[in-house]
Amino acid sequence: MSGPRVPAVEGLFTDDDGVARLLGSRCATCGTPYFPASSLCHHPDCDDSATEDASFGPSGTVWSYSVQNYPPPAPAIYDEPYEPYALAVVDLDDGLRVVGRMEPGGSAPEVGGRVEVVVGPIRTDDDGTERTSWMFRTV
Repeated sequence: MSGPRVPAVEGLFTDDDGVARLLGSRCATCGTPYFPASSLCHHPDCDDSATEDASFGPSGTVWSYSVQNYPPPAPAIYDEPYEPYALAVVDLDDGLRVVGRMEPGGSAPEVGGRVEVVVGPIRTDDDGTERTSWMFRTV
């Protein structure tokens, strides 16, 4: 029997409506997206600094990818024994470029291929609690 599912880091994503999205912000003046959320716009050509809450996803295009063949340093969490996984740089359709894991066991990513944001487990604690994060699934 599995335990509860909880985000590895609170406030970075949601899948409350069955569609996973990343939670960030966007400049109210120039439209620059930020993930995680930023309270100020850092774009050098923007004269304002007001940002608004924004969500990003659920679909995008793979810009590049690589395979993480060795365990990442702290504070990253993962199950033992470590299993390599693909990391993709994705241009989400609403303007955010973000790095994330590819879903384990899914199709290999392809540059230019379409993906969607999903939420999945990245580690299971000793008490059975699944720690979750955003990741990408090929579509």
